[in-house]
Amino acid sequence: MQTIVPDELMTVELESRPKLNLDRSIPAIARVSLADLTQKEFVKQYQNPGIPVIMTGLLEGKTAWNLDFLCQKLGDRQFLLRQYGKQRYQQDKRQWDNIGSGVQTERKAFQTYANLLRSGEAKEKDIYLAKCSINETPLKQEKIIQEARQKIVEIGLDKPISHFNIWVGPSSHVECLHYDQMDGTLIQLYGTKKVILFPPSQTPNLYPFSIFVHLYRGLEMRSWFSQLYPEQPDFQAFPNYRKALPYKQEILLAPGEILYIPAGWWHEVSALENTLGDDMVCSINRFWRVYPTLRAVFSWSRWRGYLGSAFAVPHLILSLILAFFSRDREQKIKEIMQML
Repeated sequence: MQTIVPDELMTVELESRPKLNLDRSIPAIARVSLADLTQKEFVKQYQNPGIPVIMTGLLEGKTAWNLDFLCQKLGDRQFLLRQYGKQRYQQDKRQWDNIGSGVQTERKAFQTYANLLRSGEAKEKDIYLAKCSINETPLKQEKIIQEARQKIVEIGLDKPISHFNIWVGPSSHVECLHYDQMDGTLIQLYGTKKVILFPPSQTPNLYPFSIFVHLYRGLEMRSWFSQLYPEQPDFQAFPNYRKALPYKQEILLAPGEILYIPAGWWHEVSALENTLGDDMVCSINRFWRVYPTLRAVFSWSRWRGYLGSAFAVPHLILSLILAFFSRDREQKIKEIMQML
């Protein structure tokens, strides 16, 4: 096992840390070969304490998921594309009226989206195919997916709560700083992503949106997103962010690597420019039940996320009622369900 040596501020021996490490400095994220990682080691060192890890070696000898390959497999299948727009990243996040899967969407065939990627329009307008299930596509039967499923189960993640979801987009796209209420695995299949991470203990210093934002914006806004830009912070508006900086970690996730992100861990994911012939980055992710149960129960980040979701229910019900009586009812309902 190869481990990146942590800096002076972050050094803490794994053996000396209690199983539930909810509010302590975190060692630098390790890179471990899937071939060498045992279930016992994964559970003890990463799953039980809730520590991220990068698992390597998945793509050896496998077909690269480039744009031509994806067009061959997905062709005219329809997907919801998120219309982020470049201008949003020039704005103060506190002025945003949507975020994440709450942004405006448009349904298009994958081949059409591929043309937008090739022409550069997808990059210019920041159009992103995000969190779309591959369960009803030929990709589900691909050898790489079958092997990933088997290897992930073998190390102890055997209770999924979502399908495998595909994420395809242009380089330079950023999924802004946020956390999830469940454990996740991010599988990099084409191109490279930069991931910035902070532990759950830094939630107050990362200025998440208020849970009350859901009362009037539903799931268009998310209380588990940060109001600040971690690489261009406004310290005058967010002075406590300085306290989070010693805990900041940054990794590059290359093709064939899997990043395990425990629930509550903040992460910002940026697609990097590649030299592989097409300006596209592709990943697959899946969400998992949080284990052990104590880690789930004693996570304030998870509870505040669920409370925010509860506040969103009245707005969500109203949106579904309006969608049901709209002219394009089916499309509207699918757009709402995509936000869940």
